Amino acid sequence: MKVDFARFDYMHNELKDEIKDAVDRVIDSNWFIDGKELMNFENNFAKYCETKYCIGCGNGLDGLTLALRAMGVEKDDEVIIPSHTFIATALSVSNIGAKPVFVEIKEDDYTINPLKIEEKITDNTKVIIAVHLYGQCADMDEINKIAKKHHLYVLEDAAQAHGALYKGRKAGSLGDAAEFSFYPGKNLGAMGDAGCVVTNNKEIAEKIKILRNYGSIKKYCHELKGANSRLDEIQAAILNVKLSSLDKWNNFRRLIAERYLSGIKNKKVKLPKVSEYNEHVWHLFVVEVDDREKFIEYLKDNNISSLIHYPTAIHKQKAYKEYENLDLPIALEKANKVVSLPMYYGIKNEEVEYIINTINNY
Repeated sequence: MKVDFARFDYMHNELKDEIKDAVDRVIDSNWFIDGKELMNFENNFAKYCETKYCIGCGNGLDGLTLALRAMGVEKDDEVIIPSHTFIATALSVSNIGAKPVFVEIKEDDYTINPLKIEEKITDNTKVIIAVHLYGQCADMDEINKIAKKHHLYVLEDAAQAHGALYKGRKAGSLGDAAEFSFYPGKNLGAMGDAGCVVTNNKEIAEKIKILRNYGSIKKYCHELKGANSRLDEIQAAILNVKLSSLDKWNNFRRLIAERYLSGIKNKKVKLPKVSEYNEHVWHLFVVEVDDREKFIEYLKDNNISSLIHYPTAIHKQKAYKEYENLDLPIALEKANKVVSLPMYYGIKNEEVEYIINTINNY
C-alpha cells in the first residue's frame, strides 16, 4: 500500500461542478480584481471568523506584513514571535525593517510560552505575534493580558488554524487582528496563492485596504507607500465555494487525529497534545521521534510519505545568522525531532490503519 502525505482530489472532486461554475461566472463577468466575488468572500469569511472585517490579500506573508504596518510597526521597532514557526512569521517583521524577537515555545503544544514573553519586552516592542501552530491556538488570554499591560498589539498568525477554537471562540477573533493563508495545502486553500487579514478594528481594516492597493483609496491618488497585494476574483470565488465545506473537512481531520491518538502505541513515538482550552483543526499531525531520519526512512520503505515542519529553527537559518547564538533549547529540540504524518480530507480507513500498524511495528 502507498500512502501520500496529502491529496486534494477528494475535496475537489466533491466540489468540481461548483468550482467550475464559480470560475465561469468570473470569466463571464470580465471583472478580475476587486469585485463582487472578493466582497462576498470577505463578508462570508469575516462572519465565519466572528469578526467585523476581512481584507483579502495576495498571500499569508503579505497579510502579516500589511497587518504589522497597519499597527504602526516601523524600522527598528521590535516584534515578539515564537521560536518555532514557519519563516514567514519572521520575514513579515524583517521586511519592514523591524526586529523579530524570538521567544521560547511551550514543550507540550509548540505555541509561544506566555511565561517567557515579558522578559523580552522593551521600549521598542510594538506587537506580539501569536502563532496558532499545526491547527491549535496559542494561549490567547494570557498573551492578551501581557499585551494590555504593556500597551501592545496582538497579531494572530492563524495560517494553519482555519476554524480552530480557543475557549469556544474562533481563531481570528482573539487578538487585534489575524492573518490567514489560503495556500493550497491549508485547511481552507485556494488554487494558487491567497491570504487575508481579519479584525474587529475599523482603523486597522481601512489602513490595510489602502496598503494592499498601492497605498491608494482613489485611483492614482496615493496616501501611503503601499503594496500590490490583492486577492483576485477567481481565487475569491473558489474560496467562497470551499468555505461551505470547511467545517466538514475539519471534522474529518479530527476523526483521523483521534484514530492516530488512540491507535499509535509505540513508546518511541511521542504523540501531539491538545491543550484543554483548544479545539484543534489538525492542519498537521506532528509526532516526535528521537532518531528521526531512521524513522522517516522506515516509513518511506513502507510507502508512507511524511514531511518535517520545520527541520531548522529560524535562528539557525542562514538568513537569520545574526541570531544563531540565541539560547532556545526547546525550539532546537523540536526542530530535530518533529515528523508530520499524512493528514488530509479523504484519506481512507485502511490507509490510516496501515499507518498506525506500521508505526506500532517500528
